[in-house]
Amino acid sequence: MELHIKNILNDMEKDGYDGYLLANFSNIQYLSNYKPTSFAFAVIKENPVIYTSKMDLEIANRDSTIEIKEFESFSSMIDDLRKSIKKLAIEPSLEYGTYEKFRDDFDISAVDFVNKQRAIKSPKEIFKIEEATEIAQQAFRQIKIIEKHEYGAQENMVAFELDKYMRENGASEPSFETILTSGANSSLPHAVPTPDKITNPVLIDWGAKYNGYCSDNTRTLVYTEKQHEIFDIVAEAHNKTIHKIKPGMECWEVDKIARDIISEYGYGDNFIHSTGHSLGLDIHESPSFSSKDKTIVEKGMVMTVEPGIYLEGEFGVRLEDTVAIDNKARILGKLPLVIE
Repeated sequence: MELHIKNILNDMEKDGYDGYLLANFSNIQYLSNYKPTSFAFAVIKENPVIYTSKMDLEIANRDSTIEIKEFESFSSMIDDLRKSIKKLAIEPSLEYGTYEKFRDDFDISAVDFVNKQRAIKSPKEIFKIEEATEIAQQAFRQIKIIEKHEYGAQENMVAFELDKYMRENGASEPSFETILTSGANSSLPHAVPTPDKITNPVLIDWGAKYNGYCSDNTRTLVYTEKQHEIFDIVAEAHNKTIHKIKPGMECWEVDKIARDIISEYGYGDNFIHSTGHSLGLDIHESPSFSSKDKTIVEKGMVMTVEPGIYLEGEFGVRLEDTVAIDNKARILGKLPLVIE
């Protein structure tokens, strides 16, 4: 049995649960190697099982490391589970309508047993994230963004080209919708590429998905004196924060390092998001480097560090790398902060 499932079973046993019901596609993939394309329910118990639609049976039987059964109806599934389960944990994200199907037959509580496991990556998982990073960074080099800026290429067409190169380099898809924005729109952290010509500064936030795992980077190209000034502050926050990350810290302490540096320069109110987040099968996972997250930093975590300063109506600068945490934080990939 997979180590992740064993660990979850141990946690379940401590709290007296006989079974754990999951419907989140990424969680099912994490525990079984099968990613549903329609719908599925995984039940973690002494003999774990996945109930899936007939449409998915072939792919599930091909990929899953745990038993597969065809989902016929809720009543037949419940009858099956009642043979071995009385106290049932459900993942907190389970839809209320689905919860209603089970609540009369089991002692049910919403519990999160999976994120604790997913937060710590295995060496294989870290390798996949590192490969995804290399793919994305090579694609970034190929678009030659400085040349694109010089002759005024359109934002959305360069974003499209970046996505194309990532696929050509081995990505199954981008990790998320590529952000390539410039000028005043760069002050919007999640701006959408437009048909307009690239101006300055240029902010690119992109990532590749490789073998199911995501990467995430951001670079900003600056041109004016003020843009360079802001860039240097963000770069200082980025570099010093990564240098100070170590196991045993709490996540909020990492966020505070970056936030304090930016605040010292008078731009604390312009740093309008958290310092970073975990990533893996999903681009945003738990924990996060945010002011309220008290999760202990541990070896095996893979997190982004992405401080930014956003001047409304003027421009924004964000610099982001993904780090794997061992005795200290190691940056994945070799793309410099300054693009030349």
